[in-house]
Amino acid sequence: MRIRRSFPVLLGVLLVAAALTVIVQLRKHAPPEPARLLPGGDGFLYVNLKWIRRANITGQLPPVSHDPEYERFLQATGFEFERDLDQAAFAIHYPEKRSIPAEPPRFSEIFIGKIDSERLCAYLKRISTSVENYRSIDIYSIPLEGRTLRAALLGVDTVAASNHADPFVIRGIIDRSRKLASPFGGPALLRQYYKSIPIASLAWGIFRVQPSRESAANSSFLSFLFSKPAVVVASARYIGSVHIRAEAMTDDENDAKQVAAQVNTFLNVFHSAEMNVGSQDKDKDVKNFFDSLKIEQDKNRAVLTAVVPPGFIRKAIGEMPGGGPQSRVSGIVPRPIIATASRADVPGRFRDR
Repeated sequence: MRIRRSFPVLLGVLLVAAALTVIVQLRKHAPPEPARLLPGGDGFLYVNLKWIRRANITGQLPPVSHDPEYERFLQATGFEFERDLDQAAFAIHYPEKRSIPAEPPRFSEIFIGKIDSERLCAYLKRISTSVENYRSIDIYSIPLEGRTLRAALLGVDTVAASNHADPFVIRGIIDRSRKLASPFGGPALLRQYYKSIPIASLAWGIFRVQPSRESAANSSFLSFLFSKPAVVVASARYIGSVHIRAEAMTDDENDAKQVAAQVNTFLNVFHSAEMNVGSQDKDKDVKNFFDSLKIEQDKNRAVLTAVVPPGFIRKAIGEMPGGGPQSRVSGIVPRPIIATASRADVPGRFRDR
């Protein structure tokens, strides 16, 4: 009798344990939480700066100076992207159709980091033209040369922003942030292709390539590699060196073969340039990087792989054009849109946002 009575209880415990195990495994292979909050888009980017700093991939960088607008933002909010930003996820929204002049894409972003919410809210309120309250969350509307950047503080460490024309995009982000985290959540394109991202990737991107919808500035380059639509999945993870993998997923094997051939032509140009440099000037890290570049075809996929030594990254950062530390902050390493909002009151400075 005792066995009969305890059997349903034991069965219930086993079912709960099995369900929890499944949920944990699903969460392990699900896109990061910031990416799952994003709206649907034509591309997605994610970077985990917290783990990049822990891995010390770039080494000890020299002190950097800040341009005036960024310095004002820093003084007002206390938030320094190089130090305080832990995770960032971006959704890219292509224009509906090609136009002349070309219309740039729009973006939606999720930022997670060490935030002083009071100072940030005060700053956003000061530079915004209106504040809308939606589900107890303030949405700040910041005009940027014909567009509106909408920003909202989702929690003590999370900020959302979007310059999409539809005001319901930022509301959708707020709605998703108020629901229980689900491994099944996230935009359709992200859910479909995230399984191709290697585990423990510190940065990755998933985006559609649609030559017919690209802007005139990019169409010539993309048409060199892609004559038909494709999906590109790129990732970078750190295993002593930075391992880069980029897959172009096409409709059939012939398309993949063409993409692989075009990329191989591009790589041959790089190898030729390297060989033309005198042996005395060759750098071991640079040589190892170029030697590691490989392009292969796997059925309907063209797969590019490379191994980037940490020394190569450190040299590349230290030798960026401009020579000075300020250029690395003010122009070469793009700051997220929420930081550049400090330029909203400076006429003529915004072009693509």
